[in-house]
Amino acid sequence: MDRNSIIGVVLIIVVLIGFALFNQPSQEELQAAKHKQDSIALAQKKAHDLLKIKQDSTFLVQADTLSNDSLNDSLKEDNLKQLYGDFAPAANGEEKTVTLENNLLKLKISSKGGKISYVQLKDYKTWDGKPLVLNNGDSSVFSFNFFSDNRVVRTNDLYWTLPSENVNVSANDSGAVSVKLEAGEGRYVEYVYSLKDNDYRVGLKINFVNLNQMVAANAGYIELDWKQKLLQQERSHKNESAVSTAYYRFTDEEVDHLSETKDDATELKTKVEWVGFKQQYFSSVLIADKPFESPTKITSKIITDEGAVRYMSANFTIPYNHTNKETTDLTFYFGPNHYQTLKKFHIGLEKLVPLGWGIFGWVNRFAVIPIFNFLNSFNINYGIIILILTVLIKAALLPLTYKSYLSTAKMKVLQPEIAELQGKFKEEPMKLQQEMMTLYRKAGVNPLGGCLPMLLQMPILIAMFRFFPASIELRQKGFLWAHDLSTYDSILDLPFNIPFYGSHVSLFTILMTVSTIIYTRLNQQMTAATNPSMKYVMYLMPIMFLGIFNNYSAGLSYYYFLANMITFGQTYLFKLFVDEKAIHARIQENKKKQVKKSKFQERLEKMAKERGMKRS
Repeated sequence: MDRNSIIGVVLIIVVLIGFALFNQPSQEELQAAKHKQDSIALAQKKAHDLLKIKQDSTFLVQADTLSNDSLNDSLKEDNLKQLYGDFAPAANGEEKTVTLENNLLKLKISSKGGKISYVQLKDYKTWDGKPLVLNNGDSSVFSFNFFSDNRVVRTNDLYWTLPSENVNVSANDSGAVSVKLEAGEGRYVEYVYSLKDNDYRVGLKINFVNLNQMVAANAGYIELDWKQKLLQQERSHKNESAVSTAYYRFTDEEVDHLSETKDDATELKTKVEWVGFKQQYFSSVLIADKPFESPTKITSKIITDEGAVRYMSANFTIPYNHTNKETTDLTFYFGPNHYQTLKKFHIGLEKLVPLGWGIFGWVNRFAVIPIFNFLNSFNINYGIIILILTVLIKAALLPLTYKSYLSTAKMKVLQPEIAELQGKFKEEPMKLQQEMMTLYRKAGVNPLGGCLPMLLQMPILIAMFRFFPASIELRQKGFLWAHDLSTYDSILDLPFNIPFYGSHVSLFTILMTVSTIIYTRLNQQMTAATNPSMKYVMYLMPIMFLGIFNNYSAGLSYYYFLANMITFGQTYLFKLFVDEKAIHARIQENKKKQVKKSKFQERLEKMAKERGMKRS
C-alpha cells in the first residue's frame, strides 16, 4: 500500500471516529443504531479489502462512495419510515400504467396513486382534431387521506401494485382492473375499477383491508380529495371557461352549482349524492353509492392560460368504522353533456345541460328537444334540421304573430286621431291619457294588444338562446361556410382584437344583425310615431347583438336569422290579406256602439284620475 493510500484510509477512520464521538448517541439509541453501524463497518471492510488487493489509489474513491451510499440509503429508509410508517416501501417506485377500455372510453390507471390518470373519449375530438382527453398525467388528483401513527398518509403520493395485462372490454361484456397499495402483513388499500361495454360509467370499489389498527383510533372518517384541471376542448377559451363550473346534487334531488363567471367555493353542510366537474360539452362526475356525508368542500378557479379553463377540487367525507374490511362504492361518469344520455341514469345528471330555468327549461325539455331528436332521427344535415325546427316554431306561433300584427294595424289606423288628441291636450297629460283611453275603448282597441302576443313568444326565444349553445349534437357539425355550428363561424380572422366584438368576423351574426335592423325598420313603419330618441334606441339592440353573438354559437345566429326571414314573409302575407281601410271602417262602427269598459281600461282610467287629483 502506497503512502497516499495509507493516508486516505487513516483519514477515513479518523472521520468516522470523529463523527461517532460528535453525535454521542444515547444508550437508548445505541441498540436502534447498531444495525446501521454494522452496515457501515461492513462497507468499510469491503473497501479496505479492495484497497489491499488492488493497491490502487483509484479504489479509495470507490470505497468512500460505497460508505456514503450505504449511509444515505439507511438514512433515507429511516426518513421514509418516519413519513409513511408501514407504507414506506410504497414511497419509492416507477410510474407505470395499465389500460382499461371499451368502445367509448380509454382509461389509463397509474401506479402513482392508483388513480385514473388518463381519460380519452373515443367518439370525440378537440376543436383542432386531436384526441379528446379529459385529464392526463398530473392534471388530476384522487387521494384518500388519513392519520396513521401521528402522520398523514396520502394515497396519491404512494406507488401501487398494478396487474401485468391491459383489459379491453368486448361487445356485451365487462372488465375490471384491481390495484393495491400494500402495507405488509396482509394490510392494503385496493381499488377495483370496472367498465361495461358501451358505457361512459366506471365503477370503483374501494377496500380498506386490515387497516383498522393503522388508521387513528379516534378517526371516524377518511378524507377523499378529488381534483382536476379542466383541459380546453373547444375553440373559444373564453366561452368554454364561462360555462365551466362544479355541479352537485343534494339528497332532496335539488341540483345546484358554483359561479360560472368567477372563482367560487362552498362548504356543503348536508349529504351530497354526486359532484360533477362540468365543461361546455363534457363532464367528469363522481357519484356515491351511498350519499357523501357532510361536510363536502368544493372549489372552482378560473385558469387564464391556454390549454386549460378551470381548476376544480372537491373534498369528501367518507365514514370509517375500524372494521377488518371497509368498503366504499363509487362511480365515475366521463362523457358528453348529452341530455338523453344523462337522463337515462335517473339521478339528475341531465341538469348538467343548461337548458334554462323555469318555463324556459320546460319549453326546451318538453317541446324543443323532442322535436329536435325526431328530426335528427332522419340523419339529415343539422343546418336543415334547424331550418325545419324554425319553420315549425314560427308556424306554432303564427296565431300570436297575426294577432300582434292586427293590433298594430289598428293602432296605425287610429294614429291621426291620436295625433289630434296629443295636439289638443299637450299641456294636460292626465287629460290626454283619459281621452286616449276613451278613444281605445270606443274603437275596441287594446293599446297593449300588439305587445302581449310578442311577450308570449319570449319563452321560446329565450329557450332557443339556451338550447343551441348547450347542444352537443351541433358540435363539429358543419353547414355552408360554418365548420362547427356549436361555435362561431369565422369568415375572416383579424390580426387585432376589437373591444366588445372580438378578433374575427362571423357572417351568420352579420346576417342576423342586418335582418334585425330591417325588421325594426318595418315594425316602426307599422306602429304609431314615437319619441325620436326612442326611435334610435330601437336600433341600438341589433348593434349590441353584433358584438354579443359574434362569439356565440353559429347555430344560434343562424336560427335567429331564419326566424327574421320567416317573419318578413309572414308580414308580407298579412299585408296582402289585411285591409286597413276595412279596419278603419270597423273601428268607426265600433265607436257608434255602446261599448262596456274592460276591467283593464277601468283600472287605467282610475289610475289616470288619481294622478290628476294628486297633481291638482
